[in-house]
Amino acid sequence: MLDQILIVAGLTALVMISPGPDMIIVMRNTLLGGRRAGLETALGVLLGNLVHITYCAIGIGWLISQSLLAFSLLRYAGAAYLIYLGIMSFRTAARKIELEPAAGEVRRRAWVLQGLFNNILNPKGTLFYLGVFTMVITPETGWSAMGLLVAVMMGISAGFWLIFVQTLDLRLVRKSLESSQRAVARVFGALLIALGLRVALSGS
Repeated sequence: MLDQILIVAGLTALVMISPGPDMIIVMRNTLLGGRRAGLETALGVLLGNLVHITYCAIGIGWLISQSLLAFSLLRYAGAAYLIYLGIMSFRTAARKIELEPAAGEVRRRAWVLQGLFNNILNPKGTLFYLGVFTMVITPETGWSAMGLLVAVMMGISAGFWLIFVQTLDLRLVRKSLESSQRAVARVFGALLIALGLRVALSGS
């Protein structure tokens, strides 16, 4: 069991520190809305992870990976969403970002949903968790052991996002990034659009 935990912990840590759509959207929202926005976006990402884990655990992930049509639809939906977020970043670059307190509850829901959809529509999530499960989970693995492995994955992910957002929200880091807010928004917009195009063309 210890070997399984170490493998899961290592793979999860590796995928977390690898730049990707989730990291970019959490970073973008932290800079736009502060620590709370970043943490709630990360919460949405974690909820998306749970969705991936659930359907992989019951075998749907295998079906998606075996169906070219299903996987292609998922990939194009994810690509379209990333491009949409990139365009929205370019639009916000044209004005100074100011969060309105009166719209706080709506914005809080938006942060979580952005993180959730960004993660769910990323086809790499399916392949990552499917790969992890097929590597460390066997027919002999009980539900309690599987629950422990899932808890390890989620714990490492949550810890990473907490440290990541807290670092971005440090006064020195925020001040240096906010001084070039419009440039940062354009950079994130370009990155999101480039990622969307990469995802869309990855199967071509």
